[in-house]
Amino acid sequence: MANTKKRTIVCFGDSNTWGYDAETDHRFNDEIRWTGLLHTELGDAYRVIEEGLPGRTSVSEDPLFEGLAGISYLYPCLMSHAPLDLVVIMLGTNDTKERFALTSYNIAQGIVRLALKARASGAGLDGKAPEVLVIAPPPIGAAYIHTPIGKSMGSNCSEKSIELSEHLAALLTGTDIHFMDSREDVSMNEIDYMHLDQQGHRNMADLVQYHVKRILN
Repeated sequence: MANTKKRTIVCFGDSNTWGYDAETDHRFNDEIRWTGLLHTELGDAYRVIEEGLPGRTSVSEDPLFEGLAGISYLYPCLMSHAPLDLVVIMLGTNDTKERFALTSYNIAQGIVRLALKARASGAGLDGKAPEVLVIAPPPIGAAYIHTPIGKSMGSNCSEKSIELSEHLAALLTGTDIHFMDSREDVSMNEIDYMHLDQQGHRNMADLVQYHVKRILN
């Protein structure tokens, strides 16, 4: 009898994994979100689990909102869905907020810390390490500061987000963690300049699908 075990992927991220639609202030449906598109493209041999939370950071506790630090939720999250074949981590956009006072390098350090924790979680098959893919999110557009979200985000978010991918690539070089830079193929919307629009979700799904097949096949 053929082995029908599904490959399980957890997508751990923020509002761009949750699927926030800046035009309506609601959530894109399954057919639009990149995680839903990814599941459709990969087919029934895969199980894609969405673990997106608006406002989530990599390691910083938000003084204004509860429960947003990814570092404290990652382990129970992964173990609850185990065994896993792949953990996809896409964070960093919220970490650029001025109130966290982090440099782009600090943000990259926090994301790498998450990735290493995922690898060491034992959430893979038979308690082994799952594969981990870190995605550098598309940069925040400079015009975000002139939108209503600019007051909450604070200054220099765009600049830090632009620098993030370079630091992530350097810090992950020589590790067994996979890296994907989305900035050349995916862009943010032109409403708040920090969330994916429908085309952005489509492009993200296509790009992630390529890396999933490269890693797991």
